Amino acid sequence: MTPFIATSIAVPHGFFTRAGGVSEGPFASLNCSVSSPDNRAHVLENRARAARALGADPARLLGLTQVHGAEVVTVTTPWTPGNGPRADAAVTATAGFALAIVTADCAPVLFADPDAGVIGAAHAGWRSAVGGVLEATLDAMTALGARSITAAIGPCIAQPSYEVAADLRDAVLATTPTPTAARFFADGRPGHWQFDLPGYCAARLAAAGATVINTGHDTLAEPARFFSHRRRTLAKEGPIGHQISVIAL
Repeated sequence: MTPFIATSIAVPHGFFTRAGGVSEGPFASLNCSVSSPDNRAHVLENRARAARALGADPARLLGLTQVHGAEVVTVTTPWTPGNGPRADAAVTATAGFALAIVTADCAPVLFADPDAGVIGAAHAGWRSAVGGVLEATLDAMTALGARSITAAIGPCIAQPSYEVAADLRDAVLATTPTPTAARFFADGRPGHWQFDLPGYCAARLAAAGATVINTGHDTLAEPARFFSHRRRTLAKEGPIGHQISVIAL
C-alpha cells in the first residue's frame, strides 16, 4: 500500500507522502501534480495508486486547478485529470467521488461530516487562508447538509521553517484582529518573522465551528517524506513534485 498519514476522520482519507510512486529524479516518487513537467503517464499512475490505496476509483479522483484563491466548487459530476475548475476547495455529497489537493508546503485540509455524508478538501496556502477558503469550504458543506464537521490539517511548512517578510505579515494582520493574529508570528531576523501557517488555519477553522486535527508534520524539514517548494528554492534546485491529499465518500 502507498504510504499515507490518516487521522480519526471516519471516512477513507489520507495525506500521502512522496514515497510509493513511479516518478524519477526530482519527482521521485509519488509526484501527483498533473501540471508539473514530470512524465504525465507517471503522474497518472501515481494518482491511481493513491486512489486505490483508499479503495477509490482512480477515474473519480478529482483534483482542481489551484490558484491560491478562496473559490469552492460543489462536485456533482467528474472531470478528467488536469481539467478541474479553477478553485482551491471542493465539496461533495455524491458517493463514489474522491476529492484531491496537491501541495508542496501549503496546507492541505480534509473535511468530513460522516453522519451527513458530506466531505471537502481545501488548499490553504497563506493567501487562500487569509482570503477565507477554509470558512467558505465549511459554508459549502453546510449548504449540503453538514452539521458537525471535522477538519484535518495535513503536512505543510511549519513555523520554524517558514520565514516571511512584512507583506505577508501585514496581509494577515489586516484581515484578522491584531491581538489574535500576532500570536502566529515569532520574531526572526530584522524585517522578517516566522509564520505558523497550520496554527493560523487551525484557529480560523475552530472559530468557524469545526473540530480540528493537526497532523503536525513539517514538509520542509522532512525531505525523505515530503516535497517542499521552499526547500527547493533555498537550495536553488530545479522542478520538484507535489504530494497529494485525498478524501473519499
